[in-house]
Amino acid sequence: MRKRRRKKPVLHPKHLFIGLTILCIFLCIVSFKYAERFSSIKTTLGACVSPMQNGINSVGRYISGKAELLQSKEKLLEENKQLKDKVDSLSYQNKILAGENIELESYRTLFALDKKYPDYPKVAARVISRDGNNWYNVFTINKGSKDGIQVDYNVIAGNGLVGIVSEVGPNYAKVRSIIDDKSNVSAMFMDTNENCMVKGNLESIYKGYIDVEMINAASKVKSGAEVVTSQISSKFLPGLLIGYISDISEDATSLTKKAHLTPVVSFDNLDIVLVITQKKDGEVK
Repeated sequence: MRKRRRKKPVLHPKHLFIGLTILCIFLCIVSFKYAERFSSIKTTLGACVSPMQNGINSVGRYISGKAELLQSKEKLLEENKQLKDKVDSLSYQNKILAGENIELESYRTLFALDKKYPDYPKVAARVISRDGNNWYNVFTINKGSKDGIQVDYNVIAGNGLVGIVSEVGPNYAKVRSIIDDKSNVSAMFMDTNENCMVKGNLESIYKGYIDVEMINAASKVKSGAEVVTSQISSKFLPGLLIGYISDISEDATSLTKKAHLTPVVSFDNLDIVLVITQKKDGEVK
């Protein structure tokens, strides 16, 4: 027969707790009552335990410092994200304000231009596209026959003449500007009433001017003279400012003079224009 193994005595946790409590109380009483006798032992134990406590404290301070550093880093990252969001928001708002300021300035310019020619009825239109190069020699506006726009209506912007409506659809119209190669405008010098012809030239506009021809050989016109549309023009209304004359010279091919004209409109940057809703023959829409 197998011998039964004796069960090892098991100390109950409750009894262990009570025993340790009594031991602690006993030690407290003894250390208090015999403090002088145990002072050397305390000193020896303190000398042994202090380095270990210092080490534990150092580790604790290191861990605490790292935890604070991590918290600070996370806080800084969050603050940085918030600041970045604010900067992005302010940047977006600034862009909107800049765009609104540009548009406001465009409307102010158009308002001044409208006051400059009060006798002509007008409608504002926005440029929506241009044909194939860096210059607005032929471009499309967002107003058409449904808005009363007709072929041969004059178009102005900036400080003066832009061109003439050459094609009209229900919701759009095409404008041929005075810088286009196919453009010819009968004009005159404001101070002398002498006639001339302003001819579009895309090669010349890259140099900042367009061509003026058919100036009377006896003309005394000087550089800086103001050029406007003439009374004898078949399609352009009279008195619309075109630009200012410069570089007057003899035309070797005929008994006339020629010159350059600096237009008063920026043909590399058109946004909003005014269409004069009246034709040269007096028809008003």
